[in-house]
This record gives sequence, structure tokens and C-alpha cells, in this order.
Amino acid sequence: MKCSIVLSLQPTVFEGVAYKGEWERHAAKMARLGYDGVELAVRDPRLLDITYLQKVLSSLGLEVPAIGTGQAYVEEGLSFTDPDEIVRRHALERVKAHIDFARLLRAQVIIGLIRGRAQEGISREQTMDWLVDALAECAQYAAPDVRLVVEPINRYETNLVNTVAEGLALIQAVGAHHVGLLFDTFHANIEEVSIEGAIRLAGRNLFHVHVADSNRWYPGAGHIDFASVIAALREIGYEGYLSLEVMPKPDADTCAQRAIALLRDLLGKTCQGV
Repeated sequence: MKCSIVLSLQPTVFEGVAYKGEWERHAAKMARLGYDGVELAVRDPRLLDITYLQKVLSSLGLEVPAIGTGQAYVEEGLSFTDPDEIVRRHALERVKAHIDFARLLRAQVIIGLIRGRAQEGISREQTMDWLVDALAECAQYAAPDVRLVVEPINRYETNLVNTVAEGLALIQAVGAHHVGLLFDTFHANIEEVSIEGAIRLAGRNLFHVHVADSNRWYPGAGHIDFASVIAALREIGYEGYLSLEVMPKPDADTCAQRAIALLRDLLGKTCQGV
């Protein structure tokens, strides 16, 4: 497994990202700390200079495991399940732009908050139909080389797809082999009966992992047993990224330093069977 950290390429009100803006400086710092990659949180990829971005990241030896789309929801209110058909169409077109961007970076595209939420006055069935149809359209656009990863998110942020079981049902409804799950330890700590059990349930459908402790601080600052988490990931044969998505507590640099130290230590121990 490799380690990455989420960098927002633009300023954002979303609290769960330690580094926002000034991405070149932050990326260089992450490379020095020993991260293998940077997950990029992107509101609108059409506003970015992809050639410059690729040049900088290549010079630092950093991969891009995934592209986050949530800022299009947080900052602009775009979602796949908005009652307004125009908003839903704008959300689809925005995610397709993320897919184009991800294809150039050989990255996955995260379907998180942009899925939206079930709203009063709209039936659950209608909401899920919109969501499945949107994901299916995005999956067709992304095929065959860009994977989409659906992230189960806790009930306080959305009422759609809170658990791994619900995520599996959604990707089964979409029916595309390149649509899988993102497992986030912070959300799982709230919603799952067992974090390790949920990882085992995800199995081969697990494409990407976010790591944050129970308080959304860096791993080691709360009560989640990350040694057990990594052991469960190894059990299912997961070989992807552990990507740090945390609040900047007590500060961003401390988060990044302490997280990579703990993760490298635990990864080394599980490799040795400890």
C-alpha cells in the first residue's frame, strides 16, 4: 500500500482538508515527508492548467491516486439528485470534466457529496433512480480507463449511501466493473458495526481508502485501531492508496508528519506479520 494526502487546488469552506490553495508549496512538502502521492480536491478542473500541474507533480515524483469532486457540491450546490433537472445536468457535466482531468493524470474519480441527498417531497425511489442513472452515464463516459469510486458518507452529511452495504447495492445497480467503493475510516466509525467487517464486506470492490481518526484528526489522534484496519485491508488483498483526509488539527503540518510516521510504521509491521 502507498500513502497520499488530500490537497485542495483551490480555497474551499470544506473543513476536512488540511491543505487548501498554494498547492505547489504543499505538494513539495509532502514529497519531502515521504508521501507517494497527492489526492486532488478539485471544484472545476476546467479552470486549471493541467500541463503545469503534471510538470510539477512529475518533478516531485508524486502520483495522483484520485480526484475529489465534492467541492462542486459544497461550493456550488451541484448534485446528481437535485429536484431541478438543470442542476442535475450541470452536475453530470462537471463530473465528466473531472473524468477528462483524471484520465490525463491516470487517477480515479470520487463520487462523494456530489451525489446529493434525498429531499423532502421527493420519493426515495425517484432519488435513487436519479442517482443510478447519473452514475451509469458517468461510468459509460469513464470507460474503459477511469475508475469511479463511490464513498459511503455518514448520516450527518448525507442521507444517501451511508454504509458499505448500501454502497455495494448502488454499484451493483449501476453494473459496471470500473465502479467501486471508497472506504473512509472516519465515516465508517460512525456508521458501521465493525470497521474491519465492513472492509471485508467491500472485498474486491474496494478501490480507494481515506484515513482519518474518530475525531477526523490524523490517524493516532483518536480511538480507531489502525493496525487492525491495515490488517483487514491486507486480508482482502488491497494494494491501493491510504489517503489522508483530515482537519488541520492541531495544524496541517503536524497532521501530515504524524500521519505518515504512523502509517509507515504500521505498514512495515503488517508486512512482517507483526
